[in-house]
Amino acid sequence: MKKADFLLIGGGIIGISIARELKKRYPDSSVCILEKEPECGLHASGRTSGVLHAGFYYTADSFKARFTRDGNQRLTEYCDSKNIKLNKCGKLVVAQNESELKWLDELMGRAGKNGVPLESITEEESKSIEPRVKTFQRALFSPSTSSVNPKDLLQAIQFDAIQEGVQICTNARYLHRKDKKVIQASNGLFEAGYLINVAGLYADKIGRDFGFSEDYRILPFKGLYLYSNEPAGSLRTHIYPVPDLANPFLGVHFTVTTDGKTKLGPTAIPAFWREQYEGWGNFSFNELTEILLRQAGLFLSSNFDFKALAFRELKKYSRTKMVSLASSLAKGVDIKNYRQWGKPGIRAQLLNIREKKLEMDFVLEGDDSSMHILNAVSPGFTCALPFAEYVCDQIKNKSG
Repeated sequence: MKKADFLLIGGGIIGISIARELKKRYPDSSVCILEKEPECGLHASGRTSGVLHAGFYYTADSFKARFTRDGNQRLTEYCDSKNIKLNKCGKLVVAQNESELKWLDELMGRAGKNGVPLESITEEESKSIEPRVKTFQRALFSPSTSSVNPKDLLQAIQFDAIQEGVQICTNARYLHRKDKKVIQASNGLFEAGYLINVAGLYADKIGRDFGFSEDYRILPFKGLYLYSNEPAGSLRTHIYPVPDLANPFLGVHFTVTTDGKTKLGPTAIPAFWREQYEGWGNFSFNELTEILLRQAGLFLSSNFDFKALAFRELKKYSRTKMVSLASSLAKGVDIKNYRQWGKPGIRAQLLNIREKKLEMDFVLEGDDSSMHILNAVSPGFTCALPFAEYVCDQIKNKSG
């Protein structure tokens, strides 16, 4: 049996960041990450858009507001120190009509409360930033929003973790709990002084093995991007619509990658099993039946109108629909330039099954022997470093 003072399940950016922070605080302790895949970052962390968000979408009392602002600054500094390429292109948020102007004002107010730089600009000023942009009278400009290649960033953080003494075991899938301190993995038994569950799409299932996540289930959503074949620099900045602040999704938008290319998306299409990336890959009949039954119940009753969301998002499997939506944000959007779908991602969105609502903020539960990160979706990538510190504070408080 292998032993670790701190045993983490999940080798994404948040899991590795927590491991590094634990090793920093407890340098004489053993810290081990179990990653079920042959390498880290094959799921959410490696499939994210790569946008480093600024933090103005979220209410001031939320974890997301607190950690996005600080996470943006710290990851920017980290990338600069490691010579990791960043596209510091900023972001425009545009209004399509007069009714959306009040939501620009709402976002400005949130930015002020969150201490996030955000500029309210005229239509003419927005066009000086991006000549192709479409907006009604006004727009917002976020100078601190940028983009990074997520794999480059994850590889650097993983390298630092290993250098600092964190052990990463790949091809090590969590199977089940044996007793309070021992778990069975595909590569053997592990005894954990303290266990941290950072398993993304499976965090709720693992949490229930430890008596947590009773009110929660993961409801997976598929995110797809369409890539442009236009030359680099065809758009200068990210362009986002005014979001529906009642839901955690930001709508179809333009993202400019580190190499200056453009992609539009993402979708938020309900998935039928947890890792339904492409075709029948990773198919699970048990997951299919469980998720279909849950979706059927949400069709009948939910506090976020799941039925309307599902029908709206399913239409986005069409390139024509995606390009049509994007055409409201910028001029010259031609479907012939958008032929290539990118690698799909799955959003591990947490559903409160008692209240039938999508959780908008980060959620974690734990006790003196384990901590479970149940909801850490977008902008979780941006938030990784300060959120890891917060998780470690909670572990200290729980474990005494």
